Amino acid sequence: MLRFLSAGESHGPKISIILEGLPAGIPLHEQDINDQLARRQKGYGRGGRMKIEKDRAVITAGVRSGETTGSPLAVEITNIDERKQQKNGADFTKNEHKITCPRPGHGDLAGSLKYERKDITDISERASARETAARVACGAVILKMLSGLEVNVLGQVLSIGGIEAKKTINSFDEAKKVLESSPLRCADLEAAEKMMAAIDQAKEEGDTLGGVFSIEVFNLPPGLGSFVHWDRRLDGLLAQAVMSIPGVKGVEFGLGFSLSEKRGRQGHDAIYFDREQGFYRKTNYAGGVEAGMSNGEKLLMKAAFKPIPTLQKPLDSVKWDSREPACASVVRSDVCAVPSAAVIAESMSAFVIGQAFLDTFSRDSYPGLIKDVRQYRKQSRQGFDRE
Repeated sequence: MLRFLSAGESHGPKISIILEGLPAGIPLHEQDINDQLARRQKGYGRGGRMKIEKDRAVITAGVRSGETTGSPLAVEITNIDERKQQKNGADFTKNEHKITCPRPGHGDLAGSLKYERKDITDISERASARETAARVACGAVILKMLSGLEVNVLGQVLSIGGIEAKKTINSFDEAKKVLESSPLRCADLEAAEKMMAAIDQAKEEGDTLGGVFSIEVFNLPPGLGSFVHWDRRLDGLLAQAVMSIPGVKGVEFGLGFSLSEKRGRQGHDAIYFDREQGFYRKTNYAGGVEAGMSNGEKLLMKAAFKPIPTLQKPLDSVKWDSREPACASVVRSDVCAVPSAAVIAESMSAFVIGQAFLDTFSRDSYPGLIKDVRQYRKQSRQGFDRE
């Protein structure tokens, strides 16, 4: 069973991760993880912390001679900025990052009531999106595994602040080149310029912006996931994983909500067969998932990401100690993190897809997993023996 656990707070000394259930033999180096962590920290509209420290992962267990061993993988990510501040005698949890008035849109109030904490910072430190560095580190490992299975995952920004991209790229190789050079991971350069101007304006006004991003998974074989039990359905697992990212408020597959406005003949993907191509569809309204399983087409999700709730011109709140009216606490934060959210969603989607592969093929050896998947692809392309 593939799973991971993380520990650590936003301004603590480090983030610690344990990832277990990996097959042995996946080629893996620290740079594979660090490349993904660097992508998470990029994006126009990110805050000051991204300029101060660069995340670096250290693998402490589970890899020998550049390959996973099948044992639990242990990774640490040091909070470099916090180490520097602590050496200088500063304690940010008691000063700049002390939360005295719960922030609307955060877990400050509900979390403090649930855990009966007098100090809201006990909640904000773990509820912070800093925890997503652990998700990206784990996702980097699974993305490496999926690449050997000829599966690629791509996130791109579709809109920010209501400004929509009119152009998207459907080819993975082409999209990767364009998106990695874009400060907003947006394929529409004209729209991106308008988005950046809107981010600048929001920053001047002490406000924040949200948006919409897509996740595409290329070259999935049919049959990942299952209709047998509710908690094995692939779309349900993917939706939960992406919705768990702080700030994501909605997920849809394919045409999503707009399917409710169409008739059946307009909303489902007719099936065709070609002896060379095998089974295929001319449309992808379902977003690559039917009855909780991948159907062989490209998997397509969209997610809505809310404006960041830490505002430099804060909303009304109350003082946590006296319950008197006050403005919400103000701490260092981003203006827009939609591009980073897309990178995090890539990792979470990859993790679920990786789980589905290992559940379906149940291999402890990576070379064996590759062999089984290739054979399955060959058989499923033409259909299994019907006699």
